[in-house]
Amino acid sequence: MTAPTTVRRRTTGHPPRPRTHRPRTRRPRRGLALLAPFLLLLGTLAGCTGGGGPAPEDTAHDVLGDIVVASGRDVTGKNGVRQQLIDAWNRVHKDDGFRARLVELPGAADAQRSQLLGALQSGSADYDVVNLDVTWVPEFAAARLVRALPDGVIEKDVVPSVAGTARWAGKVYAVPFNSDVGLLYYRRDYLRAAGVRQSDLTHPHLSWEQVQALIRAVGLHPPQGYEKGWTTQLAAYEGRTVNALEAFASATEGFTLTGKDGHYDGNVTELMAGIAELGKRTDELYTLGDAVRSHEDTSLADFAAGSTAFLRHWPSAYRTLHETLRPGQVGVTRLPGHAVLGGQNLAVTASSQRPRMARELVAFLTGKESERCLLDAGFAATRESAYTDDDVTCRLAGASGAAPTASPTGEGADHMPRDRAGRPAYARDTLLPALKSAVQRPRTPLYGAFTQTFTTTLGPLFGDSPPSDATLARRLDTALRGALGD
Repeated sequence: MTAPTTVRRRTTGHPPRPRTHRPRTRRPRRGLALLAPFLLLLGTLAGCTGGGGPAPEDTAHDVLGDIVVASGRDVTGKNGVRQQLIDAWNRVHKDDGFRARLVELPGAADAQRSQLLGALQSGSADYDVVNLDVTWVPEFAAARLVRALPDGVIEKDVVPSVAGTARWAGKVYAVPFNSDVGLLYYRRDYLRAAGVRQSDLTHPHLSWEQVQALIRAVGLHPPQGYEKGWTTQLAAYEGRTVNALEAFASATEGFTLTGKDGHYDGNVTELMAGIAELGKRTDELYTLGDAVRSHEDTSLADFAAGSTAFLRHWPSAYRTLHETLRPGQVGVTRLPGHAVLGGQNLAVTASSQRPRMARELVAFLTGKESERCLLDAGFAATRESAYTDDDVTCRLAGASGAAPTASPTGEGADHMPRDRAGRPAYARDTLLPALKSAVQRPRTPLYGAFTQTFTTTLGPLFGDSPPSDATLARRLDTALRGALGD
């Protein structure tokens, strides 16, 4: 590991298959029991129209062939849960003349966004369904690259904060697939060694002042290898944006940087309060120096190595940490204040020649059973029933007919703690409340311009001679007005 750097702060895809235009013959389907939870939703899809997209009568005759789903990498590994869900859909529809095919896009999120935009705008790729980061939905919708959907595709079972990420300009353009939210991981063994009586921090919801008090307690008797209290992702990328927005939203209740039209709607006073909160959270007394260069992987590695007592990360870290550390060493709780939502939503492309079957595939992939499968595999599910209803179970069956293993990748034993119903142990009491109280990032078709401007302008805060909060707030206000309009 490289030597820590002091943070100075004041202490205060494949080519398309040939298309056949022969008349489509529907044959009896097998395995309809698998689709039972989704039949009502599919009926709604067939009977409703959505503004901005083709009406049902325009999509009655889909072209036979592959329904191509473009997505980023599945964090559950090779033959992960997303591929297993698509395989399950294909087994039901194997006699229909349609086959779903998952194409994983290489690179980081920004590179995937650029690939999708270029492919859909040029028509160079035959994608029917795209898995969009929640921040991309307004951009793809405003560019008319994805279809508007009926309101009924998002059921009341979907967590309200998550459901909001699928809308733009009063219409639904996507369906939440898997969510994400910031969480606070901590070393329970470090707290016990420091004499902290309650090493389970699940309840009550911690304040940042309480976290700092715990850090000071650990610092009085630091374990071997311990450096600073916590680490997070402060490198000049989306991680810095997310961390800053969590501080800003915690400093000002109801904080938002954009209005309904996606233009800038902030002010210097709120920006200054957010910068002050971010400065408090990243004070050099508590923050690992390497955090200013850290991404998700490096911050996770530092925490797992014992360099810090706390870590801000996503739900995907839950499995990894329980595979790395011994039982009882690690815990997880909600972040102090507000956390920011992440996740991906499924949208049907405007260019798809199979829009009706693409919507049926989306309904299956986002249905109750599928969401429970995603939760069991380590994703944050989008439906409350996945967390609270024991009658909703994952009944995925592989080619062998066996239920999926607790480790969808098949790589070793499952070390993830689980509740009596088989969910990740933290899902109901920690992950679900975190999702419900989480806030969205700014909703704008110009999100790319926003995050680049936001991240760059905040950079001096982490330098050797940071400007005053008021000065930085004025600079940020001016920069965002230029990037987003006012």
